[in-house]
Amino acid sequence: MHVTNSRVTNASTYRNFTSSVNNVHLALNKSMNKVSSGERYESAAESPISYYTGQRIDTQYQDVISKKSLLKDVQNRIYQQELGARDIQNILGGEGGAKNKVQYARTATTVDYALESTRQDLLQKSQEIVNDLNIQYENFYIYGGNDISTAPFSLSADGKQFTYKHTFSGDSEPTEFVMNLTKQTDGSYKFVLDESGTNGKAEDLLKAMQEQGRIDIGYGSIKDRSTLLDTYTGGMNLLTGITSDRALNSSEFTDSTGQPVADLGDKLMNALSKGPLGLVCQSVWAMNDYIDVAQNSDGDADKVEEARGILDDVLGQTIEDMTMAEQSVSSFYADLGNKYRLIDNMDDRLGDLKISLETQYKDKLGADPYESIMEMFNNQYSYNAALQVGSKLMSSSLFDFVG
Repeated sequence: MHVTNSRVTNASTYRNFTSSVNNVHLALNKSMNKVSSGERYESAAESPISYYTGQRIDTQYQDVISKKSLLKDVQNRIYQQELGARDIQNILGGEGGAKNKVQYARTATTVDYALESTRQDLLQKSQEIVNDLNIQYENFYIYGGNDISTAPFSLSADGKQFTYKHTFSGDSEPTEFVMNLTKQTDGSYKFVLDESGTNGKAEDLLKAMQEQGRIDIGYGSIKDRSTLLDTYTGGMNLLTGITSDRALNSSEFTDSTGQPVADLGDKLMNALSKGPLGLVCQSVWAMNDYIDVAQNSDGDADKVEEARGILDDVLGQTIEDMTMAEQSVSSFYADLGNKYRLIDNMDDRLGDLKISLETQYKDKLGADPYESIMEMFNNQYSYNAALQVGSKLMSSSLFDFVG
């Protein structure tokens, strides 16, 4: 009978001991989690107000981290666009640039090697402009607008055919816009859009020039898309001087019903022809025409003089237009510079906000490191002591059963 009562007492003791050990182990795990996570509470039940305040702060914090990560990518892309615009500006109006070359060609009095060399130099400059517009950043084309995967521009070796490829959203293949440099009755040249066959049409080209990449990076309001930063600069926009906002909103391209105007193709090609690429290509071929006449005139001085007069007129107007084109490219360059600085300032603001949120979070939910470590060691000591008591209880129970 004595053994039976002892067994009943021990069983009750074991249950109570097991429950106590579990509680001590749970407290130890909780304190270890507090040390590793740095968080004061594990669940809302411990402090509902602090917990949900922390959740709100954490949501804001994650948004800041996401925007800061996005900012660097956007900033680098805009920086590459800025470099491209600056290079085109220098090709056009810098020292030894296209405008100076055209001025030299206009004052040259004879057809010689230097004039032919100038023509070749301008032809090379036209290819350099196209190369600048095919710049890549992390394997995508920065002047491609919404299409980042297609090499957007190409220019034939003679500078007479300019091609723009663009894959619109939802399309599997790029639309190809073909523009041919065509001689006019006054001896000047302009690009003409070839809309035959499967080539892209004027309204499609306008659509490509209307594309924008507005993103929420902490600047502007998500409720008003127009206030968000536009991170795209299309190559055709830069070459024509027509910004995406102008392409979207100007009545010169669409009528009151939103339909393209009848002479849309001419308007776009006139702008392209007055842009940096069009003017350089025109200079090449105006000079080429004069050189061809001078070298094949069979001594006809009047014919050469007439060709020279046409060249002077074309190049004179070209110099004026190059000054305007240089200002247009400069405006794009300045706008890109402003965007870069704006993003840089936004990055600083987000950095300050990140620090502020970290401080708020620590004040609301952060556990004191010293207090947490002491709590963990105390719980570890209690748990080890409980295990030692348990080993003694187990030893006693064996003797009880033997007796």
